[in-house]
Amino acid sequence: QLQLAESGGGLVQPGESLRLSCATSQYTLAYYAIGWFRQAPGKEREGVAWINSDGDSTNYIDSVKGRFTVSRDNAKNTADLLMNSLKPEDTAVYYCAADLFGEGTKWHVLDEYDYWGQGTQVTVST
Repeated sequence: QLQLAESGGGLVQPGESLRLSCATSQYTLAYYAIGWFRQAPGKEREGVAWINSDGDSTNYIDSVKGRFTVSRDNAKNTADLLMNSLKPEDTAVYYCAADLFGEGTKWHVLDEYDYWGQGTQVTVST
């Protein structure tokens, strides 16, 4: 059972940045594609970004393109989501998820993922 843990959430003002990290202390993330999702109050969970197992292919939803960057370090078993120019509408609980050998054709579909973290709160407000 792969256990994922997110960290790095917090309260920031509009325009500021945060870096979220997803880590596991067990096994290796190297065989898993990693998806980042978010869920705002009263809304469905949505895919935000995705990175393949090698780290050489990524996907983003349109609303975060140019502001968010997903990366990974397989040697450290971590995957990061750097969020710049944050907006109030980015406020949500952010989750990382792992998809064994995921190729990304359905990266935004929750059921494609085998393991989920518990989430970390990101609040963007003045």
